[in-house]
Amino acid sequence: MASDGHRSALLIDWGGVLTTNLFQSFQEHCLRAEIDPQKLVGRFRRDKEARDLLIALETGDLAEKDFEVQLAALLEVEPDGLIDGLFAGVEPDAAMVEAVRRARSGGIRTALVSNSWGVHRYPHDMFDELFDGVVISGEEGIRKPAVRMYELGAERAGVSPAQCVYVDDLPFNLTPAQELGMATVQHTSAQTTIPELERLLGLALADPDLAEAG
Repeated sequence: MASDGHRSALLIDWGGVLTTNLFQSFQEHCLRAEIDPQKLVGRFRRDKEARDLLIALETGDLAEKDFEVQLAALLEVEPDGLIDGLFAGVEPDAAMVEAVRRARSGGIRTALVSNSWGVHRYPHDMFDELFDGVVISGEEGIRKPAVRMYELGAERAGVSPAQCVYVDDLPFNLTPAQELGMATVQHTSAQTTIPELERLLGLALADPDLAEAG
């Protein structure tokens, strides 16, 4: 940890943190495709077969097309374009992306730590500007909440876990980071996350123009 009491590194999730809300996009697609949104959510929460499919996709053990075919069968819908449809409403959150950019330009080490639905939907052209290191589950063969994902994030940022702040929208993904000594922030919106990051990192991260737009 920095001597002034502030953390010196930022590890951050992608989907739902540096992007708009994933679950809202999923719901909107379900309504367009006449899928009961609760059926989709319920499958992932309670159906071991659906959970195993998701885990295999996120660890890169199952191709996207195979995932679509098998999930579509469980939902009794057509598989073509299922993942793209679910993610159709997802776009970068400009305020959060700018906060990471400002953190890094201010000397904070940064790393992406993300569970992936395939690896090609990320804006890889932005990564060199935003991150010192990248950990994507489909490339690593493991997924959060595996502790190794967070350890890799710290290693690729070039810091110890105790120097890090970790941000995720899912509370169960915060627990391993806490156990490693990281400070954690559960993301619900840029309006709440950015002030907390400013407090923990000791830097001004908000863009007033983006804050007003949000």
